[in-house]
Amino acid sequence: MGLGYALRKEFSGWKPWQVLWMAFSVVTILAISFYQRESLIGILAAVSGVICVILCGMGRVSSYIFGTVNTLLYAYIAYKARYYGDVMLNLLYYFPTNLLGWYLWSRNLNDATNAVIMKRMTLKQVFWLFLFCVASVTAYGFFLQLIGGNLPFADSMTTVLSVIAQILMIKRFAEQWLIWIAVDIVSVIMWVIALNGEGASIAVLLMWIVFLVNAVIMFVNWLKHSSREGYSG
Repeated sequence: MGLGYALRKEFSGWKPWQVLWMAFSVVTILAISFYQRESLIGILAAVSGVICVILCGMGRVSSYIFGTVNTLLYAYIAYKARYYGDVMLNLLYYFPTNLLGWYLWSRNLNDATNAVIMKRMTLKQVFWLFLFCVASVTAYGFFLQLIGGNLPFADSMTTVLSVIAQILMIKRFAEQWLIWIAVDIVSVIMWVIALNGEGASIAVLLMWIVFLVNAVIMFVNWLKHSSREGYSG
């Protein structure tokens, strides 16, 4: 099988709303970013990130390719803004887990749709997950405060919850999108604040806004196509 066949298979079976959502998101970010004379790195980070999360919501393995590009570019932008939690998250966690996610998703595909097989957590799992999130965000927030990070507890929330959401994503749980929604809300606030600082980036702010809208849409989509029957531990 050649590259052309693989690409046709990966991008086949799209529904009209998925094509429109992808086109609208990318074109909007490009148009506003160029109008605001955003940096090339910011634009590439935003576009690759948007493509990644939309493909992820569709259950496409190719999301991890765009996710890897976004990870490296976003780490640099976050460093400029002194969001050190995001820097460590992207370089030390997202980069290797993108490779792991690609491998595991490719082994759990629906042959008919070429999308990953989706599943849901039990209510007991959701309860313990919530408690773990609260404790972890609090502990890491104090650490970031000690090293002089900007907005340490907001940074902690986006970092810790992103780690957890990434694990749920790799394990194909629909509940990942609830955590991504929380991460996206806080991230939008952080990058609005950053507009007045050294690490200002309109493109990255737009990226997080699209992430938030996408997380809501994809949570509904994953609930529709997932089942607790698929859970195997």
